[in-house]
Amino acid sequence: MIEREISRDSVKQAILSGSVIEAYPDDYPIPSYLICSLEPEPLHIVLSYNAINSEIHIITIYRPDLEHFKSDFITRK
Repeated sequence: MIEREISRDSVKQAILSGSVIEAYPDDYPIPSYLICSLEPEPLHIVLSYNAINSEIHIITIYRPDLEHFKSDFITRK
């Protein structure tokens, strides 16, 4: 987050307003998800969610680019 200059507030907003665009249910030790939020800027957040104790672990956050995603920032090229 720091290296990419993405604020904590932007991450919180993206998680709350974004949509799961990919799910990785077989990830170990707990399932993870790719979330996309478009407002106020396109962000992708990969996080894991432990349903047993309601913990979220943020794995990475990045700004999707048009080299890897179509213009909707959801569909992979």
